[in-house]
Amino acid sequence: MAQTARLKTSEADLQQPSGLHAQHCPQEEYEALIEQFGLADHGYQRKVAARRFMSRWPDLMDWMKAPLARRASLRQTSARQAPDARLSQKALGYLLYLGIRGYARFDYPWLLAAKPLYLPELAWRLDVDLGIDQLKEEAVRLGFSVISIDVVVRWAVTRLALHTGLMDARRFTGEQIEEFRIAVRSFLQRPDVLDLVPCSPEKFDTFKMDWPMRVNQLGLLLFHRGQIDAEPRKKMVSIKTREPTPPKMQAIVDRWLAVRRTTDRPDGPKHFDVALYRFMVWLGRNRPQIKTFAKVRRDDVLAYIEALAHQPTPRTGQPLAALGRRAHITALGQFFSNTAAWGWRGVPGFPLLGFGDCPRMPMRVPRFIPTDELARLMAAVAHLQCPYQRTALLIARWTGARKGEIQRLAVNDLDQYPDGTPRLRLPPGKTYKERIVPLHHEAADALKDLIARREVGAERPLRDQLTGVPTRYVFMDHGRLLSCAYLFQVALAIACREAGLLDAQGRPTISAHRFRHTVGTQLAERGAKLHTIMSVLGHSSASMSMIYARISDKEVLRDYQSVLSPGAVIAGPGADLLRSGALQKSAVHWLKCNFFKTELELGHCLRLPEEGPCECDLYLTCAKFVTTPAYVPRLKERLKLEKVLAKDAVDRGWPNEQRRHLAVAARIEQLLRDLDTESASRRGRRPRPDKP
Repeated sequence: MAQTARLKTSEADLQQPSGLHAQHCPQEEYEALIEQFGLADHGYQRKVAARRFMSRWPDLMDWMKAPLARRASLRQTSARQAPDARLSQKALGYLLYLGIRGYARFDYPWLLAAKPLYLPELAWRLDVDLGIDQLKEEAVRLGFSVISIDVVVRWAVTRLALHTGLMDARRFTGEQIEEFRIAVRSFLQRPDVLDLVPCSPEKFDTFKMDWPMRVNQLGLLLFHRGQIDAEPRKKMVSIKTREPTPPKMQAIVDRWLAVRRTTDRPDGPKHFDVALYRFMVWLGRNRPQIKTFAKVRRDDVLAYIEALAHQPTPRTGQPLAALGRRAHITALGQFFSNTAAWGWRGVPGFPLLGFGDCPRMPMRVPRFIPTDELARLMAAVAHLQCPYQRTALLIARWTGARKGEIQRLAVNDLDQYPDGTPRLRLPPGKTYKERIVPLHHEAADALKDLIARREVGAERPLRDQLTGVPTRYVFMDHGRLLSCAYLFQVALAIACREAGLLDAQGRPTISAHRFRHTVGTQLAERGAKLHTIMSVLGHSSASMSMIYARISDKEVLRDYQSVLSPGAVIAGPGADLLRSGALQKSAVHWLKCNFFKTELELGHCLRLPEEGPCECDLYLTCAKFVTTPAYVPRLKERLKLEKVLAKDAVDRGWPNEQRRHLAVAARIEQLLRDLDTESASRRGRRPRPDKP
C-alpha cells in the first residue's frame, strides 16, 4: 500500500449532530480525499461508485427511509431491489466517510446488516482517535486477551460511533449502550434475520448470543473505567422461542413482575415469569376462549395443576417433580392473591388457590457425602486447574454455606479469632442474615491467595443485589462476578469424573448442596449443640437444624445395636422377649426405623404403636422395658436419688413413701447386677458375688 497522508480532524468534527440527519458532502471533497490517499488501484472505482450513488439518491434522507433490502446486500433480494443494494455496497467507503465527518448518522438496522464496516482503518487515515486502543488496554487489565477483545471493541465502537456521531468512545453514555443493546435484540428477532446475518440456520441459536455479548463487554469496559454507571449484568438474548400469549394477559403479568422485582430476590421474578408463561400457553391450547385473566376460574387452574403432574417438560421429557409443581402453583397463587388485594382490573379479583392446593413434600433425610466418597472427591478438587472453582468448593466443604453466599464473598470477609483460627463472614443469603463461621485452614489459605490476587485488580466495586452496598467480590474475573454454575456445577462435573463418582447415565452424584448436608451431619455426630448447627448453617428455625441433631446414622446404629444386635448386653423385663426371639419381624423392623423414639430416661420402651399409649409410668417393672450398659451412669444417679428420698421420707414420718422409694432402689440395684452379670459372661469371667 502506498504511503498515505493523514488528515487532521478538528474538535468540531467530533461534535454530535442535533437530531438524526443525512446529507451528501461536496463531490470535490471526497474525490480530493481519495487523491490524497494515493489509492491508484481502487481510487477510480471509488469515485465512480460515489458519483453513481449521489445521482441515484440526491437526497440522502430518501436512502435512509428506503427498505433495508434496498440498502444492504441480502441473501434473497428481488431483481428490482438488487441494483440499489449493490450500489450501496460499492459506495460503502463513501458512506463511512459521511459518518466520520458528521454528514450522516445511520440507523442500527443498516449498521448491523451492512458489511464490512472498516471504520477504524478510515479513522486512522483521517487521524481520528476512536478510543479503541484505550479500551483494549482497559480490557487487558481486566484479564481479556488482546486478540479476543479486538474484534469485540472494533465491532461495537464502529456501530455506536456511526449511529451517535460520536467519534470517540470516551464520550459514549450508558443510555446509548442500552439503546444499542435494545436495537441488537430487536434486530435478531426480525423474521428475515437469516437473510441479514452471516450465519447458517443451524448455527443461528449460538450466533444470537454473540452480538449481545459484544454489547455487554463494551458496557463492562466503560463501567470499570468509570465512564458509565450501569453495572455489567448478564443480559443475553434467550435462544428459546416463546409462543405468543394474549396481549391483555401478558400486560398484567409484566406489570405484576415489575412490582415484584422491587422487593423480591433477583431470581424470584424469573421463576414467576416462567410459571405464568406456561400457564398462559396451556390456556391458549386448552381454553382458547379465555383471552383475559378475568375469565379464569378455579376449575381452569385446577385442570392446569392436574396437567402439570402428567405433561412432559421440553428439557427432560419427564413431568415436573413435586418441588417443581409447588414452585409453579405458588407463583400462580401469589399472582392471583396479589392482584386481587391490589384491586387490579382484568383479574378474577379473589384468590383462586390456597396452601392446600400445593403437593405435600416428603421429609427427607439429609443426603450427606459418605466418608470414602468425600475423601476421593476432595482429592480430585485439589487437582482443579481454576483457583476460583477450587476455592469455592473448599469453602463449601468446610462451612456448608449456600452457593450464592460463597459466590458473593467480599475481599474483606476473611479475618481470624483471637486464637488465630480463620473466621469467615458470610453475606446475607436465603434468610437475609449475615453470619460468622470458623473456617478450616485449607480453605482459608486458598481464599487468602484469591484475595491477594483481587486486591490488585482494576475493577470497580459492584453493587450487591441484596444489600445494595458497593462490594469488591472475591469471585470476579474479567470484570464480572463469576456464576454459580461455573464455580460449582462445572467444577463438580470435572471433580466427580476424576473421582469416579458418576451414576449410570454418567452424571455427577455429588451436588454442591450435599456439602451443606455433610457439614450438618458431622456437627451433629460429633456432639455439637443445636444452636451451633443453626449458627453455622444459617438456619432461621430450630426445626431445620433438628434434622441433623435428631437423626444421626452413627448414633442410631450404636443405640440400635446395643439392644437388638446379637450378643447385646441388656437387662430388664423386656430383655427376655429379645433373647427368646418372641418379637415379630414387623416389630423389629419398626424398632429399627424408629429406635430413637423409644428412648426413656433409663433405657428404652419396646411398646409398639399398635399397642396404644402406655397407661402407667412404672416402666422399671414393665414387660416392655429394656436397658443397656450405656445407661449405667444414669441408673447409679437414680439409685442415689431414691435412697436420699427414702431417708427423707423416714424423717418426715411417711412410711409408705419410704417403702416406694426403697422398692425402686431395689429394682435399680437388680438391673445393675443383671447388666454386670451379662457383661461378665460376655467377657468370659465369673461375675462378682453380691455383697451381703
